Amino acid sequence: MTGFSAKPIRTAIVGAGNCASSLVQGVAYCRALGDEAIGVAFPTLGGYRPEDVEIVAAFDVDARKVGRTVGEAAIALPNCTEIFHKDLDGMTAPVMRGPDLDGVSSFMRNQAPDRSFVVSPEPALDKGGVVQALRAARAEVMINFLPVGSIEATEFYAECALEAGCAFVNGIPVFIASDPAWAARFRNAGLPIVGDDFKAQFGATITHRALARLADMRGVKVDKTYQLNVGGNTDFLNMMDMDRLTMKRESKTEAVQTAMNSRLSENEIRIGPSDYVPWLEDRKVAYVRLEGRLFGGVRTHVEMRLEVEDSPNAAAMALIAIRCAAIARDKGLSGPVEDASAFVFKHPPVQFEDAEGYARLLAFAGETEA
Repeated sequence: MTGFSAKPIRTAIVGAGNCASSLVQGVAYCRALGDEAIGVAFPTLGGYRPEDVEIVAAFDVDARKVGRTVGEAAIALPNCTEIFHKDLDGMTAPVMRGPDLDGVSSFMRNQAPDRSFVVSPEPALDKGGVVQALRAARAEVMINFLPVGSIEATEFYAECALEAGCAFVNGIPVFIASDPAWAARFRNAGLPIVGDDFKAQFGATITHRALARLADMRGVKVDKTYQLNVGGNTDFLNMMDMDRLTMKRESKTEAVQTAMNSRLSENEIRIGPSDYVPWLEDRKVAYVRLEGRLFGGVRTHVEMRLEVEDSPNAAAMALIAIRCAAIARDKGLSGPVEDASAFVFKHPPVQFEDAEGYARLLAFAGETEA
């Protein structure tokens, strides 16, 4: 099956980096291959297919992306993710100059040209300009792919989504859907929001949760655990600024803590980005260790090494989240959509065990199986 539904999902992207590149490629890939596309989670969800996502606008600050199409920006520096679908000629939505705010850290400015952000000299749109652009594009859903730690910028775009009447998909660890004040604002505006902070399709956090949950199910007492991640994309570079990592660490840590029957103390659990290795580019390498005790208190430990291409891993979940936001709009829902968030995000409004989150997502979308 190929083609589009009768109702495409008009989507605006905030941040045209590696995750946006994978999303743009992914939509084009699904349009080209239809049912033959590999690795698609939920080929149909609430009547929507991944190829029904229509990217109508994007916002960025880099001079190599502003003023270009999203297809051109997808392969522009400093993006370094794998190009898995090259035909992006149909991806013609414009990339507009958004405000800098706190979206560009000092670490992202002071590198070699193929690594750093080259801030555009074009004048940035203010809030009114962004809202006007969203309305002109008839955007229905906004997805946030800003760098980790972009609190001010994320809140700026959330404000724009509220004013323009867009549902909001928050892919990063700035707490919007899970923050009661922001949740109330979206509820009062009659707009749905899903978030916060994507669990990758098959990434470090989801596999860490699975191991921790398995230990509990088998009666193993987990005493200590860590998850240490290294990568070479611009977000790992950005995360060298430790001041930007507070919510990231909280999001990833809580995602694992809530999968276990008993919480560990802060000294017994350590999860988060650890270093930036430029030659890894968009590859992320995760090292996970759990130490515990078996029957009789006999010691055991498990170590896992996971290597993934980081951004396609997130884009797969973005294609679920965008469709969930559209389904919520169709249903007239507003505020945080709990049943659409727990399976897809690390820090949802309400945490559920993964199997329950999966079942709730299917029920929300009116599906009996994926």
